[in-house]
Order: sequence, then structure tokens, then C-alpha cells
Amino acid sequence: MKANGGVSRISISLPEPLLGQLDDMVEARGYESRSAALAEMISHQLVAHKRELGNEVMAGTITLLYDHSTPRLQKVLADLQHEHVEEVISSLHIHLMHNRAMEVILVQGPATQLQVIADRMITNRGVISGKLELTTTLIPQVHQPPARGN
Repeated sequence: MKANGGVSRISISLPEPLLGQLDDMVEARGYESRSAALAEMISHQLVAHKRELGNEVMAGTITLLYDHSTPRLQKVLADLQHEHVEEVISSLHIHLMHNRAMEVILVQGPATQLQVIADRMITNRGVISGKLELTTTLIPQVHQPPARGN
């Protein structure tokens, strides 16, 4: 994308079978064009690339599905969020059926640090599944932290 918000046109060559699969996906998912589908795929790959680099500051979510009847699990998860208060922006806790709960935690920080936090949450007994999703678009800082000693 150009600085003025415009777009640049590029040309790519694809084998016929791959082009056919792309067209099928564009139609099935309801993209307005091949370009829209390819732009999304490229964006995902760029996020993955930056994530692999490790120190890039990124925003994202940690989504957890867990058994809320597991003793002490909710306290452990809350304590981890407090321990990482600089990275944890917000969380949403939802009660589901059959002793299940879903928690979506909004995070921002270096990708490697966010992965460590997610891993520490996901690997707890009682967590059924969990996933970290990241984006390179950042959440603007609303307030500057006060100077120490004030």
C-alpha cells in the first residue's frame, strides 16, 4: 500500500490447479475478489513472519476454553494476568454449558513474551484448548504511566 492509502497492482503466475483452488475458496468464503483473498493471505503470512522474529510488538488475543470446576484454575489464570499487567489489556469471561468457560484476553507486547504468557495459561490442568492470535496493528496507548515516585 502506498502512503496515501492507495493500492499497487502486481502480477503473479499460478499453476492452473492452484488458481482453480483459489477461485473455489474466493467463492466459498465470499471474498469480493481474488485480490481481497490474496491480500488477507499475505497479511497472515506477514504476521507469522514478524511473530517468528520475536521482538516485534504485536497485539492480539489469547482465547481459552476450560473447565471452570477445576480447583484453583480461575485463580491461577487471574494471577497470571496480574503478573503480566503490562501486556494484558483486558479480558472477557463467559460461562458456557457443561462446566465450561471461555476467556478471551486482549494482549499487546513483544511476540515472544505474548507466546510465553499464552503457553503458561494454556498448559494448566483444566484448560481444554487455547490459542494465541496476533496482529501487527497496535492498540494506541491512552495514558502514559506516571513517573515513579509520584
